[in-house]
Amino acid sequence: MSNSLLERRHRVLGRGAPLFYDEPLHVVRGEGVWLHDAHGRRYLDAYNNVPIVGHCHPRVVEAIARQANELNVHTRYLHENIVRYAERLTATFDGLDMAIFTCTGSEANDLALRMARLLTGSEGIICSNNTYHGNTAAVDELSTTFRGGQPGSSRVRSVPFPETYRPVRGLQGAELADAYVSEVRSCIEHFQRSGIGLAGMLVCPIFANECLPDVPSGFLERAAQLVREAGGFIIFDEVQAGFGRTGEFWGHDKTGVVPDIVTLGKPMGNGYPIGGVVSRSSIVNAFRDRVMYFNTFAGNPVACAAALAVLDVIESDGLLEHVRQIGPQVTDRLRKLMPVHEGIGDVRGKGMFWAVELVTDRAARTPDAARAKAVVNRMRDHGVLISRLGAHDNVLKIRPPLPFAEPHAALLLEALDQSLAETRSA
Repeated sequence: MSNSLLERRHRVLGRGAPLFYDEPLHVVRGEGVWLHDAHGRRYLDAYNNVPIVGHCHPRVVEAIARQANELNVHTRYLHENIVRYAERLTATFDGLDMAIFTCTGSEANDLALRMARLLTGSEGIICSNNTYHGNTAAVDELSTTFRGGQPGSSRVRSVPFPETYRPVRGLQGAELADAYVSEVRSCIEHFQRSGIGLAGMLVCPIFANECLPDVPSGFLERAAQLVREAGGFIIFDEVQAGFGRTGEFWGHDKTGVVPDIVTLGKPMGNGYPIGGVVSRSSIVNAFRDRVMYFNTFAGNPVACAAALAVLDVIESDGLLEHVRQIGPQVTDRLRKLMPVHEGIGDVRGKGMFWAVELVTDRAARTPDAARAKAVVNRMRDHGVLISRLGAHDNVLKIRPPLPFAEPHAALLLEALDQSLAETRSA
């Protein structure tokens, strides 16, 4: 990338505007699982979940262009696209039958919090201690990942995210699940004592920002029961987990919990801005009876055309079955790197989403953030794009578009093997 473009960016966006990699990447074109830079080099995109059916998928592009050439307007007129999309979207859920559309996942989570607080008459929200759900003022209060695990206001309380790799107090099995459930109970009791009351619990059903932990058996079901007994709503953020990422249409499909409210975003339109809230009609109608919620660009005809095309591609290309086949294979192959590379402490996978935990000491499970940063940059040098996340910034985040196939997996694994070898002293 030319220095002039970087300096121009700094002048108009500020030096604090985040960029990936020590040497920022100047991308100019995308197709499928590939991104191309300004010098003509192509990179395997093993990170971006926004283009869930692939960068610039021709069916999505054609749907956007066709509808934009015909009409784009707000939703206070009747239009077939928004109704047809809402019908098809809600048909993918169990027990949730009504939608409200937004432009982003942040707006969706903001709206879900607003609904829960209005309908319960309480303010308290429970989240995890290493999460991110968006950037509105209300949602940012839950962004514990940027605050050392602490929420941003007294009306939000965080609980340790449920995991078995670094379990609380070294517990295991039923005792570990009990400990995490007890944390939820303590938050509820605090809200009740303080007069704040409980509005709900908002989590990602696969705990994506928490690095896909192995959740102790029964935790979510028991936590949901406690929240509902206290009058709160269960809100699942499906922005990263949804639309087939796990091999199921929704990340919560195998959790044993049917949420009260689901929030959607990023991959919904394959890059075209659209988000949404899906809930029971009794909840949505109760909210709408009290609030005239309107969002000018949400659910517009072009956005819904893009979103309809995404559903078409997921179905016609058999992407759920594809994820079910490829995902476990890649997980197994990542784990086969562990005997070769002592710095891999753990590998976790959920469909087409992987977390590779890097450590300095496998037995002690000591996080190695410096190595993770070095590996991400070396992978970029080898033409494969990934990122890192986690409470300690030591977990490699691998989350490609769903058309990612065996040949792409081979490139990913080769680059990762090489990058790990090259960073042993990092």
